[in-house]
Amino acid sequence: MENYQKIEKIGEGTYGVVYKARDLTHPTRIVALKKIRLEAEDEGVPSTAIREISLLKEMNDPNIVRLLNIVHAEGHKLYLVFEFLDLDLKKYMEALPVSEGGRGKALPHGSGPDLSRLGLGEAMVKKFMSQLVEGVRYCHSHRVLHRDLKPQNLLIDREGNLKLADFGLARAFGVPLRTYTHEV
Repeated sequence: MENYQKIEKIGEGTYGVVYKARDLTHPTRIVALKKIRLEAEDEGVPSTAIREISLLKEMNDPNIVRLLNIVHAEGHKLYLVFEFLDLDLKKYMEALPVSEGGRGKALPHGSGPDLSRLGLGEAMVKKFMSQLVEGVRYCHSHRVLHRDLKPQNLLIDREGNLKLADFGLARAFGVPLRTYTHEV
């Protein structure tokens, strides 16, 4: 973890905590550190983390968040290092002015795209939908089902590009070994 300097906590969930951090090997690069909770020593790494790591290591698409590194730190801590994106679609929509269907909630200082420039007009909706569909198409063409698509798992960068994130519930699928009948 000596290569990363935590800046601030940006999220928390059942999986653990997500931090915004500086990559000290590339001082201008900001990353997201997803700290995975390793509860009991005998249980090891959670299956959701193993699944997320194995699937994301195989994926390379501009519409899917990039897993940059995996760090096993002292004290039974595991960090997934992702490219940093400024906010998720839920926060983006909430920050839009009320006149555009948002709630007008302020974004943290210095974060996120310029909403006055991007907005959520027809062109932006088409762009987001195109990027969402392309990300899902890529997943399905690589035999992966995301299974948790929601605004909080769709991240947006400063240029207004949308990427799929959080593959903890994703599953690989393949051709079944045998044909299933309709009978139960």
